[in-house]
Amino acid sequence: MYRIINRFTHKVICKGRKSVKELAEEQKADLSWADLSRANLSEANLSEANLLEADLSWADLFGADLSRANLFGADLAKTNLSRANLSRANLSEADLSRANLFGANLLKADLSRANLSEADLSRANLSQADLLKADLSRANLSTAELSEAD
Repeated sequence: MYRIINRFTHKVICKGRKSVKELAEEQKADLSWADLSRANLSEANLSEANLLEADLSWADLFGADLSRANLFGADLAKTNLSRANLSRANLSEADLSRANLFGANLLKADLSRANLSEADLSRANLSQADLLKADLSRANLSTAELSEAD
């Protein structure tokens, strides 16, 4: 039996015999404040999901589709987002410190005021991304595409 918990109220958002990945995909409409830390969500379809202030720290989101997802204020510290699709995602004020974003698609993503310190953004597509007041200290931006990024 798996369940997804609201990290502030500690109430169960959803539960079932399916994997956390299957539950998250089914509940993708609203996973705000969900505790998905250390979850295996590789290649999950979470496009347009509401993950407002969700805890996804240490989660595996390799190749996941998070296009147009709302990740405002989410905790993505040390998360594997390599080759993930985050195009047009709202990552404003998110914590992406030490996250692996190798080869991720962040086309037109909102990363304003996000913490990207020590993140691996090598080969990431940051074209037209909003990086206003983002913390990029010690981030690896080698071979990242930054055309028209703010």
